[in-house]
Amino acid sequence: MTTPVTSEIVDLTVTRAAFDGVQIAYRDSAVGAGTPVVLVHGMGGDGHTWDRFAHTLVRSGRRVIIPDLRGHGRSAHTESYLFAEFGADVLNLCDRLGLDSVDLVGHSLGGYAVSCVAQERPELVRRLVIEECPMPLRSGDEEVRLTRRFPTIPELWHATTSLIRHPRAVLAFDRSMTRTALEQFRKPNPEWWDRLSDITAPTLVLRGGPGGMVDPEKLATMRTAIQNCAVAAFSCGHSIHRDRYREFEATVLPFLAAY
Repeated sequence: MTTPVTSEIVDLTVTRAAFDGVQIAYRDSAVGAGTPVVLVHGMGGDGHTWDRFAHTLVRSGRRVIIPDLRGHGRSAHTESYLFAEFGADVLNLCDRLGLDSVDLVGHSLGGYAVSCVAQERPELVRRLVIEECPMPLRSGDEEVRLTRRFPTIPELWHATTSLIRHPRAVLAFDRSMTRTALEQFRKPNPEWWDRLSDITAPTLVLRGGPGGMVDPEKLATMRTAIQNCAVAAFSCGHSIHRDRYREFEATVLPFLAAY
């Protein structure tokens, strides 16, 4: 099923595909040279968070595919929001489109989803970009350390104007997944950590500064586990592609263009 929409990146259609009974909506520029780029948003948003970067990629000649994760945007709400299911939806979409090689870029929850794809199907992923992905616990002995801080002025501004700026994303988001997500982050996931070594794609991890959600110790472990992994640090908080777009583009574009 397709619905015509007007996008800031190009006139596209929203297409919906059913995977295990869950309707996943996505936009696809359809044309482009080289490896297609799949852009995956974080929790509470939708694919339109990537419009600016997608526009740049399309202008450079790349094919761009932007899904809305289950429970977000134009995709269906469902009873289950396991992290592995978000990754399976992205992988199923790649298979549905007949893609044999992709570049994956994911922010936050989307970063977790694309990491699962790279673990499950390493030969599919040519380049992997993980932006500000909160990492799960490694073992039952690990303590949960919570820190309290005051939000920055830009974060307060983005939070208070989110409904005005992106009403569709805010209103479409299934808030029931928030509790499920927190439970999963608090539950040890040693299998995810063990499978990081299965990732063969050159990987770029983006971490923010104050306000970011990447634990430095876990990041060091992740960097060691993935055989070809680089880290780029930024001074902003959790949403680098939004708050430091020029720096984000200058870092990620050359990485995706490399062969």
